[in-house]
Amino acid sequence: MSDTSPTVSAPGPEPFQVSDENLDDLASTLARTIAEVRRHGVILDRLGSEPDPVPPADQQTDGAAEAGAADPEKVDGPTSVFILALGGEAYAVELAALSDWVNHLLLPVYGREISTTRPWCAQWHEHPEAVARLHALWLAWQQLTDTEAGLAGPSTWHRDHLDQALVHLRAPDGPFAACTTSPTRPNHRVLTTPAPEQSGVAA
Repeated sequence: MSDTSPTVSAPGPEPFQVSDENLDDLASTLARTIAEVRRHGVILDRLGSEPDPVPPADQQTDGAAEAGAADPEKVDGPTSVFILALGGEAYAVELAALSDWVNHLLLPVYGREISTTRPWCAQWHEHPEAVARLHALWLAWQQLTDTEAGLAGPSTWHRDHLDQALVHLRAPDGPFAACTTSPTRPNHRVLTTPAPEQSGVAA
């Protein structure tokens, strides 16, 4: 005779729940982790694009020296970390990484209020001086907030890099002088710069 009694299934696992206060901590930790992964990705991309170091002349073999002399343009990748020295895709990649840092760290923490004595431009990436200064500031931040910089690294970054950069960027006569001076009146204009002197004498 078959057993017709109902089978009792084993209870499933309890659903995992996170309290609201812990959820905020998790979101904050995730945001920091994503920023760190992006920073490491940029560093790895930069390291991968750098040319192999050239050994000293006394350690080069005759064949390597001849190959280098025969093909001086064989070295690939950027020859400078200065963003204005980059071009094409390399510039676009570096600017995108810089924008993430400016939008997610610099402005939320150090942005302060916009005023006539402290202008800002939401389209800062169209101001070459601003791009150059912000990029230099970001490079210094990467170096001086690394554990190898020591305990005084962040203080050095604030004193020697951040403070100086903000003084020049947000000065009333700085690169944003014709841009937004009030949050209620957004404006953007790239100021003209002196024309370069023409080399040579016209005939």
